[in-house]
Amino acid sequence: MAPNTFSLATKVKLNSGHMMPQLQLGLYMMSGREVISAVPHALDLGYRGLDCAQMYRNEREAGRAVSSWLGSHPDSGTTRGDIFYTSKLASNSESYDAVRKSIRESVKAVGGKGYIDLFLLHSPYGGPAARRESWRAVEDAISDGEVRSGGVSNFGVRHIEELMASNPRIPPAVNQIEVHPFNTQVAIREACARHGIVVEAYAPLARAMRMRHPAVVELSRKYRCTVAQLLVRWSLQHGLVPLPKSTKKARMAENVDVNGFEISDEDMAAMDDLDEGLVTDWDPTDAP
Repeated sequence: MAPNTFSLATKVKLNSGHMMPQLQLGLYMMSGREVISAVPHALDLGYRGLDCAQMYRNEREAGRAVSSWLGSHPDSGTTRGDIFYTSKLASNSESYDAVRKSIRESVKAVGGKGYIDLFLLHSPYGGPAARRESWRAVEDAISDGEVRSGGVSNFGVRHIEELMASNPRIPPAVNQIEVHPFNTQVAIREACARHGIVVEAYAPLARAMRMRHPAVVELSRKYRCTVAQLLVRWSLQHGLVPLPKSTKKARMAENVDVNGFEISDEDMAAMDDLDEGLVTDWDPTDAP
């Protein structure tokens, strides 16, 4: 049986009705200069999903890089509408006006047609009231056309259930969390599935902290792929939206070259069993 194929054109449907690329480029920890270089490389390769955030301090460069690439490729047939751009709120606030202003600043930084495809609350920090007001601001940004879809990031099970119990006017479409075989986040993924929320996997390569782990090295040899390709394929076969990060064009291409093999159910289970709760950066999922 031929393996299920995934490409940079593969998309998932959000509960907002919008389609989102299932393979995207993460812009975390890239300097403005790196973004100016990396984004055109990614677009050249066919990436159409870019994951940014206010905290990354490179939104303006990302927007500039997209606009510049589109302007220099008028015959490509690609428009701003073909590029799925994500940003995230730096910090929740009980001040609705402050959050709305912050969203508008991100929209302005993107430039182009003046909208963001997906805007997320970056973390649950700030407490229930701040989360509630911040989400209300996202809902209104969607209603006003500034944002196409809304979601959250680093929300744990309790935060997801709290938000859904508030009977939101617009439910979150995405929860972006750290997910890889060394931190499988099963409980959060199951909570998201109950509510029709797509899970985006940041740090899908575990920030290279387990590239020499004997189990994944052995499996990469078995499937004749790189460890990075194995980890990305694991995410895709779990229905996740992985966000591998690289500033190098060759590595960007390699990370998404994940066809020609399919991880067996047995090996998927073996990879799931590697879970050690590895946190590569931060973990706000248990915030009060």
